Amino acid sequence: MKKLTMFLVALVIATAALAGQGKGEKSTLEVDTKGSKVYWTAAKVTGEHTGYVAIESGEVHVEDNAIVGAHVKMDMSSIQCTDLEGEWKDKLVGHLKSDDFFSVEKHPSASFSITSIKDNKVVGELTIKGISHEISFPADLTVEGSMVKAAGSVSVDRTLYDIRYRSGKFFSDLGDRMIDDKFEIRFELLAKAQSTL
Repeated sequence: MKKLTMFLVALVIATAALAGQGKGEKSTLEVDTKGSKVYWTAAKVTGEHTGYVAIESGEVHVEDNAIVGAHVKMDMSSIQCTDLEGEWKDKLVGHLKSDDFFSVEKHPSASFSITSIKDNKVVGELTIKGISHEISFPADLTVEGSMVKAAGSVSVDRTLYDIRYRSGKFFSDLGDRMIDDKFEIRFELLAKAQSTL
């Protein structure tokens, strides 16, 4: 009877150990806000404009050496244009911050949260002006120990986020003043283990 009891105890301990191994190793990495960027390209009939937005904060969740989730917050007050200079650049940036576009005073931040990843296809929720919609896109994801690198691009319909300025969906006879409803977001993300200092 004593041997049977000891055997059962050993079996329970072994089962618990195996169950613990199956859970995998989990970690949360902090987004490097200086080493990461979100770039944008917006087209119109007569050309296009390009720029970027700074990342305010973010974290990436890793399990079994794979990304399983993330949340990134973007500082919309940092929006910049890279194809113009001087007065024209200032006018465009000011217009982008206005209620015609991103209403930065009312909505200083935008965010993106990953809800799932399968075969390097990212699915998540993009929030702009307090409005959230699901988006999905392919991405290059690399996990190297305590560092994560991610890069990709996605086309976003601005009208879904109440950005209707010179949209052909809502205004007629715009001619060459029309702006495409879709703009491209391209990101380069770097995340590292949180500092313990």
